[in-house]
Amino acid sequence: MLIKRRQFLQAGSLATASFMLPKFLKAFEKPMMVPPGNKAVVVIQFSGGNDGLNTVIPLRNDIYYKERPRLGITKEKSLLLTDEAGLNPALQAFKGLYDEGNLGILNSVGYPNPDRSHFRSMDIWHSASNSNEYINTGWLGRYLDAQCKGCNKPTHALEIDDVLSLALKGEENKGLAFKDPRRLYNSSKEKYFKDIGASHVHSEETINYLYKTMSETLNSADYIFQQSQAHASTESYPNSALGKDFKTIASLIMSDINTKVYYVSLGSFDTHINQDNQQKKLFTELNDAIKSFTNDLKKNNRFQDVLLMTFSEFGRRVSQNASGGTDHGTANNMFFISGGLKEKGILNSMPDLADLNEGDLKYKVDFKNVYATVLNKWLGANDAMILGKQHEHLKFI
Repeated sequence: MLIKRRQFLQAGSLATASFMLPKFLKAFEKPMMVPPGNKAVVVIQFSGGNDGLNTVIPLRNDIYYKERPRLGITKEKSLLLTDEAGLNPALQAFKGLYDEGNLGILNSVGYPNPDRSHFRSMDIWHSASNSNEYINTGWLGRYLDAQCKGCNKPTHALEIDDVLSLALKGEENKGLAFKDPRRLYNSSKEKYFKDIGASHVHSEETINYLYKTMSETLNSADYIFQQSQAHASTESYPNSALGKDFKTIASLIMSDINTKVYYVSLGSFDTHINQDNQQKKLFTELNDAIKSFTNDLKKNNRFQDVLLMTFSEFGRRVSQNASGGTDHGTANNMFFISGGLKEKGILNSMPDLADLNEGDLKYKVDFKNVYATVLNKWLGANDAMILGKQHEHLKFI
């Protein structure tokens, strides 16, 4: 059976980013026990630009309530953290983590000369570039490149999605994106893909690469599925998309796959209108999934070794708009959740609403400092090489 070049390229499911697979994944086919202290990072992307001021609420700031007469969340409705700060009322589990000492909040995170375009700002966060730079690799993709040069224990990154984000694309290695291990496994068993592999003859470089990617994916899908089933979580998770994603992540964290990075997205937080209802809906889904996930990690003695971090491509403007929402802004807050935090609670000052840049928050912490800290202190990597320069290390881990 001869498969023509055009037919192969049109077989989209195994040529898309969702099947981009690091060449070293086959090294995991021999079972490995997860060693004590094996660190993993779970990145949660708030797509669309989450409103940070209605996430961590500046309760004693009169400017906040003046600029948001309808959207401002009152002290009575907030989940109180300190005299100055409260949490969005939908984030009950986050309040519990805060009280336990397992939540850190970093305010006013951003970058110089911020871009208010969803696509461009997300590219900047994914690539860890400056706002005037264009880089086609991601900070976690370059982590994979760096860690897999001559290493004897390969690392790996998984995105629970149908399409691989720029953040996980390196020059030599890429993460693997799939929505569900079973679906990946079932796809790998389809006769069509086996026929393609059997008929392949060496041709141009691009086609050879695609065949190689397909072959490695097919060979590894069974292994990934077996790992997810061998240590399937028994915790009760919500029947939401995010709940299912976190149950998949939990099962893999408890397995022998030794994955270092997991990546998942929630959205859209683009709340130009009807912000209260949309943010509440998304935060309720987030809250319930995180509650189950952190309980699962604690019961299995992995909470010390897993770091969850959240980010959004930008925050929202300080003032509400005329449609019951907020427009694109700049700096924002980030959450850090782990049983292994060195610093916890509110890690720096609340945003200064009296010192704005054309109605937007001024950033106080460059997000690349956060990346450098996670790469160096949690993943044990050479952050300066991965990010292209030395950045300040923070103290929360």
